[in-house]
Amino acid sequence: MANLLDGKTTAQKIQSQLREKIKTLEPQRGRPPGLAVLMVGDNPASAVYVRNKEKSCERVGIASFGQHFPADTSQEELKEAIANLNEDDRVDGILVQLPLPEHLDAVSLLYEIAPHKDADGLHPMNLGGLVRGEKGLRSCTPAGVMRLLEEYQIPLAGKRAVVLGRSILVGKPMALMLLEANCTVTVAHSRTENLEAIASEADILIAAVGRPEMVKANYIKPGAVVIDVGINRLEDANGKSRLVGDVDFQAAEPIAGYITPVPGGIGPMTVAMLLQNTVDSYQKRI
Repeated sequence: MANLLDGKTTAQKIQSQLREKIKTLEPQRGRPPGLAVLMVGDNPASAVYVRNKEKSCERVGIASFGQHFPADTSQEELKEAIANLNEDDRVDGILVQLPLPEHLDAVSLLYEIAPHKDADGLHPMNLGGLVRGEKGLRSCTPAGVMRLLEEYQIPLAGKRAVVLGRSILVGKPMALMLLEANCTVTVAHSRTENLEAIASEADILIAAVGRPEMVKANYIKPGAVVIDVGINRLEDANGKSRLVGDVDFQAAEPIAGYITPVPGGIGPMTVAMLLQNTVDSYQKRI
């Protein structure tokens, strides 16, 4: 059976380290780090995510400046809110919680965030820095994957990595980070021919497609490291729901060498990297 890559425990370790760092830095600055999460509308899943982020901030000593806007908030109103946060010296990180209502343009709002306050690491300047191999704020989910692999001392150099998914949130920055770590990287997607065959060649398989339990046993090379970025809610015939990833865990566990659970894998690591980005931005401004 595969070894579990425990994201929850690793995230708690990171949060503990951040808490100690903040205790050291706060007297120099005269204030704690600050994170502003902007949420629009009443998406239940988003509300849960925002509450979890705020609780995590409280645990490590980061001040929350979250703002909740009604669903009919205009693009201009959000741009103005971001502009005010850019100028607010108490705020080191800004995050727009996705998804947004359909009438809003998430990409253009992302461009409004000052790059040094881009807690999600998705501003074009930060993504460009990743392409160039420069230090800077990194996209939280793929950064969390890399940190978890580091924690378990998974060797990467020279390994064949396959990333299933090409989103700007996960797939593309994930591929760049693996390439930076000297992996040989293939990015596969919905139009990739012979997808199962390509995936089954991977020493490290990253599933980030948003399709519940799509990755079956025949996608997995024996002994491979399987990272499940997906989080999907399924309901049974009785109306009871459960969370599953993009990987069929029961089918994959006997084959993989290492595997992340859902929940308790990459989700907590994403939040930990959000906090890390906020503290990194705070530290640079001291």
